[in-house]
Amino acid sequence: MTGKKPDSNGRGSGGVTLSDVARLAGVAPMTVSRCLNQPDSVRSETRLKVQRAIDQTGYVQNRLAGSLATSRSRLVAVVLPMVTNPIFSDTFEAINECLTRSGYQVLLGISGYQSEQEQELLDVILSRRPDGIILTGTLHTPASRNRLRASRVPVVETWDLSPEPIDMLVGFSHEQVGREVAHHLLALGYRRFALLAVNDPRGLRRAESFIQTLAEQGIGNVAQQVFTGLPTLAHGRSGLSVLLDDDSRSTQGPLMIVCTSDTIAHGVLTEAAARGIQVPQQVAVMGFGDMNFASHTFPALSTVRIDGALMGDCAARMLLERMQEQGTASDARDIGFSLVQRESTRRLDDIGQ
Repeated sequence: MTGKKPDSNGRGSGGVTLSDVARLAGVAPMTVSRCLNQPDSVRSETRLKVQRAIDQTGYVQNRLAGSLATSRSRLVAVVLPMVTNPIFSDTFEAINECLTRSGYQVLLGISGYQSEQEQELLDVILSRRPDGIILTGTLHTPASRNRLRASRVPVVETWDLSPEPIDMLVGFSHEQVGREVAHHLLALGYRRFALLAVNDPRGLRRAESFIQTLAEQGIGNVAQQVFTGLPTLAHGRSGLSVLLDDDSRSTQGPLMIVCTSDTIAHGVLTEAAARGIQVPQQVAVMGFGDMNFASHTFPALSTVRIDGALMGDCAARMLLERMQEQGTASDARDIGFSLVQRESTRRLDDIGQ
């Protein structure tokens, strides 16, 4: 019996094997396996030789065979509502970096803030037998919760806190954000408020907590607009236009507009600039997220800062600890938030009100 005949590029007609790569690199097959699955355990010089051999031969690792032998897929699925929002992309990048270093592949799914769409994604994800799943939020369909618990796949929910998590949890309290924003703005002297939001359930919880806190302080009649879909600048521009149509507000001091997204708040600032409205003397604006543009708007946007990268790193490490059976991972972590005071909201005494 004769062996397979390699072509001019070193590729065999029967497919390049791990042993072929090992021979070309001058190392043992076990070393090649460690380079692929546990790269941190191999010297950089050796990893470089193996990578050159892989590039030369065109070798593709058979992950299915490895998963059958170890009952591990080396796959982690991450579900985000969107990737165009920088705070979610920061979270994903941190997750991907941490898990990739440990030899896992990351599969990204987009739910669009829809629990039903998330359920469809999870049906596909669970069929791939992932080693772990990271979700955004704690609001899922009953079917999703039941399937995830029955699968016994380690799960980390992010961007929220809940008394009844599916498994592990890392996030912050949206209700607490609403309360602290209300108290902060009241302390600055504002007494007239409006709210612009999209129908994201977490944003709506912040909004409800904000309005309830104002009511407890004797302030009601908060003008509210809730938009469908993802937050856009157009929502902020049209929202301010509607608010300005109410002429009864024009002589009662500055209107404090709280937005559930920095993107909406940016739209408010844009419309205000287009109309020659002074911020914060006539209209003040508060956002959420501290996106990468927030400190560069004119005026700079006051907002709520969430450390998305920290959240992603925490979620990935919690999942790794569980998957690698290095002890019991923490059940939950509250990473908190911070209020960022910039020029779009100032103490009324400082602006002559």
